[in-house]
Amino acid sequence: MAHLGSRRTRAMALPVGLALTVSLGFLPTGAATASPVHGRPAAAATDGPKLSYVVNTRGGQGTVKQVRKAVEQAGGTVVIAYDRIGVLVVHSQNPDFAQSIRRVKGVDSAGATRTNPIVPQATKDIGVQQPLTAQQERSAAAQATADQDPMEPLQWDMPAIKADKAHQKSLGSRKVTVAVIDTGVDDTHPDLAANFDRDASANCVSGAPDTTLGSWRPNTGESPHGTHVAGTIAAAKNGIGVTGVAPGVKVAGIKVANPDGFFYTESVVCGFVWAADHGVDVTNNSYYTDPWLFNCKDDPDQGALVEAVARATRYAESRGTVNVAAAGNSSQDLAAATIEDSTSPNDTQPVTRTIDPKKCLDIPTMLPGVVTVSATGAKGLKSSYSNYGNGVIDVAAPGGDSTVYQTPAPPATNGRILSTMPGGEYGYMAGTSMASPHVAGVVALIKSTHPHASAAAVKALLTAEADATACGAPYDINGDGIIDAVCEGGKNRNGFYGAGVVDALDAVRR
Repeated sequence: MAHLGSRRTRAMALPVGLALTVSLGFLPTGAATASPVHGRPAAAATDGPKLSYVVNTRGGQGTVKQVRKAVEQAGGTVVIAYDRIGVLVVHSQNPDFAQSIRRVKGVDSAGATRTNPIVPQATKDIGVQQPLTAQQERSAAAQATADQDPMEPLQWDMPAIKADKAHQKSLGSRKVTVAVIDTGVDDTHPDLAANFDRDASANCVSGAPDTTLGSWRPNTGESPHGTHVAGTIAAAKNGIGVTGVAPGVKVAGIKVANPDGFFYTESVVCGFVWAADHGVDVTNNSYYTDPWLFNCKDDPDQGALVEAVARATRYAESRGTVNVAAAGNSSQDLAAATIEDSTSPNDTQPVTRTIDPKKCLDIPTMLPGVVTVSATGAKGLKSSYSNYGNGVIDVAAPGGDSTVYQTPAPPATNGRILSTMPGGEYGYMAGTSMASPHVAGVVALIKSTHPHASAAAVKALLTAEADATACGAPYDINGDGIIDAVCEGGKNRNGFYGAGVVDALDAVRR
């Protein structure tokens, strides 16, 4: 599938001419769940390619300590140990490292997080942003009412989930934080700066958190994806630019994508654990974990990746965090008996394989407990690209679509989602990447309304308050007489919309 920005983020690239944007450490003192190890030599020198691994242990911290010794004897170096979830991040140049460590008592599973060796990386130039023109900004501002930010008239997505009406009752609580686990967030953006939570932000690209000031920002040439997502969640209602779904809550940036746009397991695990340990109420996850689109649990390496990320998401939820994730942009039925995957592994040479989605999971979105989000367009229909699946999709939200397929009502002019971009800019993107933050914003409003609700209770309210949406007429999105996808299920729960389109107004009603 084609993408804007990072190749693994879930933002769709639509036909040329339809969009204004075409492309574009250290552990803090007192944290109890991770113990970094620096410079400890491997027990045996090896000259194989340097790879990163996750090692999942059984038992408590005593077991982790024993396994760390075995890791070094097998030619590995521990980068960081997430003790409470029993996950170690390890680098090794021993080609037999994974096979050796799996035989160690106390090891549940272990696997390489990539198929391409670790190499020093430089910032990758992915293209130039194309922001709104001055004339477009003036035109939008002229349409705005007294209680709207200047570009709100172009945000068809906010009325679609009743966020505009919700804002008349509540903007959300400053005590609620949503973490954007993504490509980085530009916290200097004038629509984000006032709501940014630096204490809950970090760079997790190495697998260990780095809290250096600004480490969570995208570098020059890196994807604007995370900044766009952050604006949809919590762009301030401040008389400039756009407005987020929950403009009164805080937003944090947890950077997990490397300069080449890959979201590797060690980074994702770090992101969830960091969020859990720093009071984050909601995480937004608009990506899939590289290099496998689907990770098959019966494969020793891929199964270990599933287990590591699952442990991290469960840990976050146990600390009260609601994890929200994008369903993906491949127009695939995630509830089908089989799915063709020809994109994995994406960091070396992909192979074509047929997978069973009950055994091979897209992580984190298909993990138990994670809220899985499909995308809708300006007409309220499933977006042309959005994945779907009866029993897989939990809720739906605006992600945008080609204006050819779903045209918004005036004064909006573009079928994509308008939000913040690095450098104080604004632009359009589309994808389930854009749908997920709408849901994260609604979850933040629910948490603001019910501050003592558990993660499970918040998720129950999210689905109960969603606007049930029936499958409707046979889905022929381009009108060529060929059915493009089949929606299964009833009005209250189906494969296109799950429990329905999220409702921000209901979220703020006590």
